[in-house]
Amino acid sequence: MPYPRDRVYDFLDVMSNHEPFTNHMLQDWRYSGAERGVGSKATVTVKAAGRSEKVDIEVIAAERPSKIVEQNVGAAGRRIATGTYTLEDLPNGGTGITFEYAWKQAPLSERVAAPFVRAYLARGNRRAMARLADELAVSPPPARTP
Repeated sequence: MPYPRDRVYDFLDVMSNHEPFTNHMLQDWRYSGAERGVGSKATVTVKAAGRSEKVDIEVIAAERPSKIVEQNVGAAGRRIATGTYTLEDLPNGGTGITFEYAWKQAPLSERVAAPFVRAYLARGNRRAMARLADELAVSPPPARTP
C-alpha cells in the first residue's frame, strides 16, 4: 500500500473501519467495547457456503505501529481463531500488510474440511486486502485519540 505505516495502523485500529473491506464475508456488524485498540469488539454474521453464523471478534493485542491481533469465537464457542495484521515499511515507501488467520481450536467438521475451508478463507482474505487498499485510497486519515 502506498501509505505510511502509521496511517494504515490508525485505520485498522478502529474496529468499525473493518466493515467496508470485509462485508463481502462479514455482515450485520454490531460494535461494543472500545472504539479502537485492545478491547474493541464486534459481533458479525459470517455468510459462507450457504450458511450463516454469529461470530464475536475482539482485539486482544496491539503493538503500534506494527501488529494488531484479533480473536474470534464462533460455532457456539467450538471455534477459536486469531486474525493477525502485521504491517511493515516497504523499501520504496508505503506499507506491506500481511493478514494471517489461524485456528486455535475448531469443530471436527471444519478440521476434516480444512483444505477447502483454508482455500475459501484465502480467497476471501485476498479480496478483503484489495478492498482495504480501496478504502485507504478514499478514506481521510483517521483522527488519533490519546
